[in-house]
Amino acid sequence: MAKAPGRKKTKSRNPGRVRAALTQLRMHPLAALRGLLLRAALFVVAVILLLVLLFAFVNPPTTQTMWSEGRRLGQPVRQSWVPLEEIAPVMARSAVAAEDANFCLHWGFDVTAIRAAISEGSRRGGSTITQQVVKNVFLWQERSWLRKALEAAITPAVEAIWSKKRILEVYLNIAEMDEGVFGVGAASARYFGVEPAGLGATQSARLAAVLPSPRTRSAGKPSSGLRRRAAQIADGAATIRADGRADCFQ
Repeated sequence: MAKAPGRKKTKSRNPGRVRAALTQLRMHPLAALRGLLLRAALFVVAVILLLVLLFAFVNPPTTQTMWSEGRRLGQPVRQSWVPLEEIAPVMARSAVAAEDANFCLHWGFDVTAIRAAISEGSRRGGSTITQQVVKNVFLWQERSWLRKALEAAITPAVEAIWSKKRILEVYLNIAEMDEGVFGVGAASARYFGVEPAGLGATQSARLAAVLPSPRTRSAGKPSSGLRRRAAQIADGAATIRADGRADCFQ
């Protein structure tokens, strides 16, 4: 007698295992995207660190601010690079007194100034000269959380690799001091017709006084408010020289 065919055995499926497999399949693209973003972020960090190292010795050829200002004006901006040794010491002291009096005492962030800015509701936010250099050389001007995060990450690297003299030298050569005029080399010629080494105390204080708003203030034709601000800066420059807060760059 022929044997009756038996039922074909089928493997029982585990619904949990199937769902896990499907979930894993769906997650692969996300994992790949995360990996790609991570590699891109590491590449950007590597490039920035290389530029930080490079610009410790090589002068930045331009900045995003110079490029955008030249494009806005429809003509090249004015800038001539001047070594710190060829800039009047009183100009360096005036810039520090105006923008970051504790420049020699901090490592990129002035916590006291930041707290004061927050309590007073200041829009400038207590940025140090180092932070301004990082923003101008490596980043962009528009405010955003991304820019502030990158600025906070790059600032300690600049402080660790560059000397204080180098930070101040770069700042004095890239800061906008008139519409389309960048750095003390171009500004001293534009306003006073002198070389940066020949700047006096009053001239230096006036140049430093225009730094927060170079497109609305003039060191050559100072308003009464700018004259008062320049007098305060001149006093501050003398103070930091006397109390040692200029020792790191002079």
